[in-house]
Amino acid sequence: MSLDDKAVKPHDRLAQALAGDMEAVNALIREKMASKHAPRIPEVTAHLVEAGGKRLRPMLTLAAARICGYNGPYHVHLAATVEFIHTATLLHDDVVDESAQRRGRPTANLLWDNKSSVLVGDYLFARAFQLMTEPDNMRVLGILSNASAVIAEGEVLQLTAAQDLSTTEDTYLQVIRGKTAALFSAATQVGGVLAEADETAEKALFDYGDALGIAFQMVDDLLDYGGVTDVIGKNTGDDFRERKLTLPVIKAVAAADQTERAFWSRVIEKGDQQDGDLEQAMALMAKHGTLAATRDAAILWADQARAALSALPAHPLRDMLDDLADYVVARVR
Repeated sequence: MSLDDKAVKPHDRLAQALAGDMEAVNALIREKMASKHAPRIPEVTAHLVEAGGKRLRPMLTLAAARICGYNGPYHVHLAATVEFIHTATLLHDDVVDESAQRRGRPTANLLWDNKSSVLVGDYLFARAFQLMTEPDNMRVLGILSNASAVIAEGEVLQLTAAQDLSTTEDTYLQVIRGKTAALFSAATQVGGVLAEADETAEKALFDYGDALGIAFQMVDDLLDYGGVTDVIGKNTGDDFRERKLTLPVIKAVAAADQTERAFWSRVIEKGDQQDGDLEQAMALMAKHGTLAATRDAAILWADQARAALSALPAHPLRDMLDDLADYVVARVR
């Protein structure tokens, strides 16, 4: 599957199938990101929200609700909630990571300042909590509020595990399950809960979102060591320069000999990076096959996501979600 051929992108087909719902979601987002008293809020928010993001997470909520037969209005509110939570975390992440580029554009913290990014992110979280109360459904509120806490926990865990060469693959999985997969699984699960789906369908939606989110993050981490900047929306090697211990590096450290471990200690633990170090790091990952191993792991998680869908009722949107799991890993196949 070529990602350059827009005619075959499952994401595009999903967007077309949900076009009416997504129009309502986007209108609600524009309405709720407005602020009469603080014009910087819509300025900063619009810079990120309207930067060409795929809106994947809100579409997962809409698709899950439709697959389970929901015909009410509140899937729109929950989809907007999911997008606001996602956008808030991006604003905060770029401050923490001192990032200069997001979705191929300068980050908000670079164009404005760190304080604006943090405070606008807080505003979006508040808006998200307002929106998630609209359906008057305590289970929905519990799932989304819990996901917000898990996301923050995952980010803090990543912060404490960063630059620590003893970080394991289990810890890495816990980090990405928190910072990425938690919102994917919440997005799909609340669609089913809103539709009053049975326990089997609800679990299937959760499992799909969880596995899809893990595959998504593994691919993102892998592409940092070989993706095209205008495709991944950030500079190749950013994770290395930020000394993040993602799966390809964790695997390379585990396989390192004494000399190689000294290299990883210098560039990751001590932050003493020199010209040519990124190329050396990639050579070591190639030597130990860690890029290929990360690719295989991502594909296995995508396959698990597809398998979870078998418990859901037959529906054209279910087929699109199946294809979407392939789409997530298509760039590394």
